[in-house]
Amino acid sequence: MSCILNIETSTSVCSVAACQDGHPIFVKEDLKGPSHAVSLGVYIDEALSFIDSHAIPLDAVAVSCGPGSYTGLRIGVSMTKGICYGRDVPLLGIPTLKVLCVPVLLYHELPDDALICPMLDARRMEVYSAVYDRSLNEKRKISANVVDQDSYKTFLDKHPVYFFGNGAEKCKAVMNHPNAHFISDILPLAKMMSPLSDKALAEKDFKDVAYFEPFYLKEFIASVPKKLL
Repeated sequence: MSCILNIETSTSVCSVAACQDGHPIFVKEDLKGPSHAVSLGVYIDEALSFIDSHAIPLDAVAVSCGPGSYTGLRIGVSMTKGICYGRDVPLLGIPTLKVLCVPVLLYHELPDDALICPMLDARRMEVYSAVYDRSLNEKRKISANVVDQDSYKTFLDKHPVYFFGNGAEKCKAVMNHPNAHFISDILPLAKMMSPLSDKALAEKDFKDVAYFEPFYLKEFIASVPKKLL
């Protein structure tokens, strides 16, 4: 039996979920944020208190590691590192775009040849996105791109593609391909991380607690001229 504390702070939503053998046993969410600096510590304390009061050993902490909000990711990863250090448990880094895919794969019927495209808003007409098949095999790597009518044409000409996440809404007006489908109200939530964090734990895909950084933070640092660092 495994117990993983999942933490998701990549967008304005702040959520924490303790999951045991793939089932949420404690969930706290704030969908009205951003309130990570205020809410996250409280949610984590309550989750750990619940775990401890039920004498459940904590096996790992998983954090959504981007792309996403720089501030949100920084807060989430920092607190995750603190728990991992303090409790001597491994850290699991879960890509945010894959977290978005979980409710789509679990609760929506998709054709066998469907591709899924989670999108996070990067402001203006730019989004962070990736393209996966139904087994979450990567068909296009995570990238930041400006969306126009031809952005996903290579995939749309061959497959039905399902777009979702807070970046997908802005794409509806410019993508009118018959194979383009949009799913509303898909949020990155900690309780949806469980299938991914369970898999990471089983494969011992642990991150170095000292040096682990979220995806957005690494991209941000890489873009800053060295003389400014």
